[in-house]
Amino acid sequence: MTLDSNTAQTATARGPSPRPEERLAALGLVLPPPPAPVANFVAWRRTGPLLYLSGQGPLEANGHLHVGRVGEEVSIEAAYAHARLTGLNLLAVAKAALGDLGRVRSVVKLLAFVNASPGFAHHPKVINGCSDLFVDVFGDEVGRGARSAIGAGSLPGHQTVEVEAILEVD
Repeated sequence: MTLDSNTAQTATARGPSPRPEERLAALGLVLPPPPAPVANFVAWRRTGPLLYLSGQGPLEANGHLHVGRVGEEVSIEAAYAHARLTGLNLLAVAKAALGDLGRVRSVVKLLAFVNASPGFAHHPKVINGCSDLFVDVFGDEVGRGARSAIGAGSLPGHQTVEVEAILEVD
């Protein structure tokens, strides 16, 4: 069992919860094809019970990349939606790696970057788009992990956000 600062050490009896794919469907979301790496790296690497997901951005299934600096050309609300889309892309990579999102035991850590204007101070609000999606898909106990939300002067392709993840898996 994975423990954290919000988890009690004793398990409670619960009925079966919906599977991640069922939760996605209930949210009206469909996983896109997993984005291909854009440089010399792999999209995922598994070592032991950990699945490392390389950084993903707000790439739509049709190839449109959301770009701009948050706090200048892009609002917090739009960037939140971009972070949610980025989370969906991370889930697509995880599904490609595992075959079944039900194999995720916990979201260990998200490392997130926001392409932000100088003085922008709401990085956590933006990256909540990804974190909220993971809680919606996996539930609070599995989906809420440790996280860093960092401002960056630029990101690849001038994208608005980038998020990488470490997942504990079966």
